Amino acid sequence: MKVILFGASGMVGQGVLRQCLRDDEVTSVLVVGRTSIEKQHEKLREILLPDLFKISSIEEQLRGYDACFFCIGVTSAGMKETDYLHWTYDLTILIAQAVLKANPELTFVFVSGMGTDSTEKGPAMWARVKGKAENELQRMPLKAAYMFRPGVIQPLHGIKSKTALYRIPYMLLGPIIPVLLTIFPQYVTTTERIGRAMINVARRGWPAPILESRDINKASE
Repeated sequence: MKVILFGASGMVGQGVLRQCLRDDEVTSVLVVGRTSIEKQHEKLREILLPDLFKISSIEEQLRGYDACFFCIGVTSAGMKETDYLHWTYDLTILIAQAVLKANPELTFVFVSGMGTDSTEKGPAMWARVKGKAENELQRMPLKAAYMFRPGVIQPLHGIKSKTALYRIPYMLLGPIIPVLLTIFPQYVTTTERIGRAMINVARRGWPAPILESRDINKASE
């Protein structure tokens, strides 16, 4: 399986990349991002694209892939809805359209979040926007589209969140997250499990398009 990965420098993306490079059935990983991840591996290729909205400029280099793992995410804190919509909905759909055009039999996996609003009418702005992106992806003629909605995520193997707002809670909760994972698997997962789950659902499929934390943990097995 050949994979395109967006958001490889983020906390979730780092975990997904690690699992892709470790999985024998993933033969090639193309990372597309605005800055270099400064990593080398025989299976890894990187394209730097400072403006991801110009994804069409690298269309030819996107051909020949089986799955796209979209792990780009921005915090909605302090952001206007129009700006959050631009970075979360517009960018996601633009990239999905580009990779689909290059690979008509593509499976697309989108990292959303627990509490995402599929009705697009709820009070939480971020949840409405994520729901809008999810709904549009499911309408696209992809081979399959899966929405990952993790809750609390334990970063493993030295991975850290790029968002300062999240680093302190992760640091404080770190020692008890393994306990929470055992007691509340419906709310808690890990970067490693998300990576394994993405590979597995792209390879084998999953009964439903939306995977909450409990589903992600089960799909990772």
